[in-house]
Amino acid sequence: MTTVAQETAKAIRPFRVDVPDEALAEMRRRIAATVWPERETVPDSSQGVPLATMQELARYWATDYDWRACEAKLNALPQFVTEIDGLDIHFIHVRSQHDNALPLVINHGWPGSVVEQLKIIDPLVNPTAHGASEGDAFHVVIPSMPGYGFSGKPTSTGWGPERMARAWAELMQRLGYPRYVAQGGDWGAFVVDQMGLQAPAGLLAVHTNMPATVPADVDRALLAGEPPPAGLSEEERLAYEQLVRTFQQVEYAKYMAARPQTLYGIADSPVGLAAWLLDHNDADGQPAAAVASALGRTTSTTGELTRDEILDNITLYWLTNTGVSASRLYWEYKGGFFNAKGVTIPVAVSVFPGEQYEAPRSWTERAYPQLIHYNRLDRGGHFAAWEQPHLFVDEIRAGFRSLRTLKIPEPRR
Repeated sequence: MTTVAQETAKAIRPFRVDVPDEALAEMRRRIAATVWPERETVPDSSQGVPLATMQELARYWATDYDWRACEAKLNALPQFVTEIDGLDIHFIHVRSQHDNALPLVINHGWPGSVVEQLKIIDPLVNPTAHGASEGDAFHVVIPSMPGYGFSGKPTSTGWGPERMARAWAELMQRLGYPRYVAQGGDWGAFVVDQMGLQAPAGLLAVHTNMPATVPADVDRALLAGEPPPAGLSEEERLAYEQLVRTFQQVEYAKYMAARPQTLYGIADSPVGLAAWLLDHNDADGQPAAAVASALGRTTSTTGELTRDEILDNITLYWLTNTGVSASRLYWEYKGGFFNAKGVTIPVAVSVFPGEQYEAPRSWTERAYPQLIHYNRLDRGGHFAAWEQPHLFVDEIRAGFRSLRTLKIPEPRR
């Protein structure tokens, strides 16, 4: 490439969401035209998202839901696109007004998007308006993962967490941040673990709310379906039992890991897409439970998700046609899930009770030898930033507070 071409490829372009009215009308038409199956033959959700829940959600989605409100929230934030490793990457980038704010890249997961993090941006960037001190300020960068949201869709293989980790390091360097921290949950937790393993220049520490701490002998027993190893503490045995339950409830993940391209139905039917994104069992924090709670069918114990917030995320998937492209991430990844990866840089860990498992401190200290923060919360689930934004923000502040004595250089202009 010529120098001009190289600089052009690295350009950061402003981005704005502008969905045509015709796209929204077509979505509503397809929702109304849904061909419904018969009711489930059980009185609970053991066969999937109940018919009554989906029909009521679809009625609201087609008649009362307002995508433009979500679009306005996104467009109120500085959004950009830049090409990294041949792919357009969309990201939100909000700088704090406070001196010595700590640059932070935040990673979402599946079936999420940048919508998950909207409620935590202003408290992180503008802490004095939310009861904290200016010493808690962050510059916030939130990219859309490849194949998700407004980022480009890979046309060849290779975009797993390892490559994303390298891409986010390039993004932070391109934004002029010589030192920064990273945060992730769900697939974002895999990405920050990979960032920790790669230890790019400038990465000070990572924070994870889905830590990978499981010791090798415990992981082998789980994968083999064997009893837990002898000598586990009460806390460790509870974590083992939670992981057994988790591995019994990942049919959706197994299918996406094996046959993501077969999911044509979620590219053709809004209701099919919504049901697929809702039906995964993340302890008490699954979106389907939150939908049922919002419809008055159950009581949610994990957080503050509303029906509109859940539909914001689902509608983003529909309008960008990323149901299948997002699913391919499961096919791409060939590594372990909750097993310790060998990260040796500083790590902060927050354990929420509705997560896939509650990581014991003993496992966490072994998995992350430079553990700088560990805290167990009394509420919140898998989508912690979305469900419990105030608690989540407090955890990020506390997790990285020990790094505040380091002078953070101003970004290059």
